[in-house]
Amino acid sequence: MTGIAGVGAYVPRLFLPAEAYREAWDKGGAAGVERVAVADADEDTLTMGTEAGRRALSAADIDAGAVSHLAFATTTPPADEEEAVVRLASLLGVPANATMQQYGGGTRAGAVALAAARDATGPTVVVVADNPAGAPESDQAAGAGAGSAALVLTDDGPLTVDAVGEYSDPSPGTRFRRRGSTETESIGITQYERDAYTSTVGGAVDALDADISDVDAAALTAPDGKLPYRAARTLGVSTATIASGTVVSKTGDTGAAGPFLGLASALDDGAESVLLVGYGGGAGATALSLSAASDVPVDAVFDGDVELSYAEALRRRGTITGEEPEGGGAYVSVPTWAQTIPQRHRLVAGRCRDCGALSFPPEGACFECGFLDGYDETRLPGTGTVEAATVIGQGGAPPEFVEQQQRSGAFPVAVVALDGPDGDASDDSVSIPAQVAHTPAETPDIGDRVEAVPRRIYEQEGVVRYGFKVVPTEARR
Repeated sequence: MTGIAGVGAYVPRLFLPAEAYREAWDKGGAAGVERVAVADADEDTLTMGTEAGRRALSAADIDAGAVSHLAFATTTPPADEEEAVVRLASLLGVPANATMQQYGGGTRAGAVALAAARDATGPTVVVVADNPAGAPESDQAAGAGAGSAALVLTDDGPLTVDAVGEYSDPSPGTRFRRRGSTETESIGITQYERDAYTSTVGGAVDALDADISDVDAAALTAPDGKLPYRAARTLGVSTATIASGTVVSKTGDTGAAGPFLGLASALDDGAESVLLVGYGGGAGATALSLSAASDVPVDAVFDGDVELSYAEALRRRGTITGEEPEGGGAYVSVPTWAQTIPQRHRLVAGRCRDCGALSFPPEGACFECGFLDGYDETRLPGTGTVEAATVIGQGGAPPEFVEQQQRSGAFPVAVVALDGPDGDASDDSVSIPAQVAHTPAETPDIGDRVEAVPRRIYEQEGVVRYGFKVVPTEARR
């Protein structure tokens, strides 16, 4: 039977205390939410999903090149119409001929993706990432968080899905996002929404045809910090069981990713049996009963460590920033950018076929010997040493980076000697310029060790360009 062999989870480093929202709007905010995770200006569901996917692959000890099936679930993709799962595959290093499926349309998308993945053959990765938003003054905005989780399935993974149940009950207006909008809404009738949630979640669990009364944890979609607990009696589990699979109080509402972050947290705490329920406004639910034959490897980060003020959070989310100035930027066409995707996404360098020197990017004549007969592809591990660094201050950014600077402030850049494929930081290295990610992004010192992370670079012609930035190794979580 196919089972889950590794779990990864990622929550951004930035967070906004609930008290900051209450002070700004003089209202209560999202019930049961103490803080919300905030994606940085260069993060989105693709970069967060890549972080979680890499962690899950590492936990399972599976190479991305061996993956035969990739599923990506999100209600907040970078673009309303685009194959985001294909970009995710490239960022992870999943082969181009792998089966790829994308799920969305509602916050139970991740649960649907996992249920479908049970029938996949070969190593399978399910990535769930979300970054919902709401009108600034709304309860949805007060509770909106960001995060991602990923599962790796193999033939002999220790965590199996024992049963799946589904249920739907048309309840329009409980949670929706209008066409062309970025803001999640509801009609705001509390009892109606509560009844839709509890009856639909309960119906899916009843359809499991399994005894879940003694599971160690229940991980449910959590629009706020109270709604999952209201379903405890309907499900026949204790509130302590709900608490063991609920992280919304410290991440906020992470949409489709919420139950999977709860699953990762429960497994990280040693849970051996978990009920996972994905709920989508409208209303539908998919429930899965999971049990572990042995410990499940988990590589996860659940807490941010950089507190934002309310104004800073609005800046990071792009709520109060301007637009990129017209003209003057370094224009790179999409076809030209696409030619360098292996370098930007997966750090694929070239080794000269004559003298063996590394080149990044691998193009033109070898800088060591002038050889023109090409390179052998060599993937770098993404670690390196800072050789030089500076800061791009306010007003100093090229036009394509102005929006990022408005949202996150001054940012450091560095020249980094990337280690060779064996992690050798001495002779076998190649130097490249790179932006330094993470907030606060202090200027690194010469000699500091850094690691590459996936990030948005900039957006041009409506197309987001993804690549790598670096973070100090000591700040890597």
